[in-house]
Amino acid sequence: MGDPADTNAAIWKSAEAVEAWTAEAERQERSRQAHRRLVALLLPFAEQDEFTFLDLGAGTGAASRTILDLRPRSTAILADYSAEMMRAGERQMQRFAGRYRYVEFDMSAGGEWPAAIPAALDAVVTSMCVHHLPDQRKQGLFAEIYDHLAPGGWYLSYDPVQAADPVVEAAWERVSDHDDPEMASRRRNRTPQEQARWDNHVRYIAPLGPQLGYLRSAGFEGIDVYWKQMENVIFGGRRPAGGGS
Repeated sequence: MGDPADTNAAIWKSAEAVEAWTAEAERQERSRQAHRRLVALLLPFAEQDEFTFLDLGAGTGAASRTILDLRPRSTAILADYSAEMMRAGERQMQRFAGRYRYVEFDMSAGGEWPAAIPAALDAVVTSMCVHHLPDQRKQGLFAEIYDHLAPGGWYLSYDPVQAADPVVEAAWERVSDHDDPEMASRRRNRTPQEQARWDNHVRYIAPLGPQLGYLRSAGFEGIDVYWKQMENVIFGGRRPAGGGS
């Protein structure tokens, strides 16, 4: 990790932190299923098409499982840098044995990608992970994703974004607290460990506009916000079918 003040390694490589994250993710997963399904359907493949996709920052594989379910001849490469997270993911991915593999990869560090990740992928997805990266690294990552897509390959991100207006942020929080009555209580009563994980979660969340600009700068076309509900969005685009420059 390039930033000596970065707490990602301490958090995501901790068995206790991964266990807490997994429990919270499972609590939220029912509300995310429709969004994950939309990501899968946005990928331009028919049910029986064979294709390989990269789930970058895959965690325990929630995004991959949805795509693998809907596209039974697809193959997933799940990239993560936390051994604890990958161990938890292996338990949840068992029914897809033979159709996936994990690759250790720290997406927060720029440079060469592991040789185990193909040079020309059919699609790349990220889910609830890009917001952990500083803006400069977000921009670099989008360019690297573009370079690793085959012509016509798609990239889709499902992630939270930051409100550019405090009035908007307050409205988002008000609705979230209404939809999840426990949210406000948890926010006021975090333990020091929970507060540290929350601070790590939000510190690099960025507005949507600049991130769309990063995609344009990388060369993507078909860029759109394909779904948005308050802070959570699905956005992305494709590498031009001619390959782009």
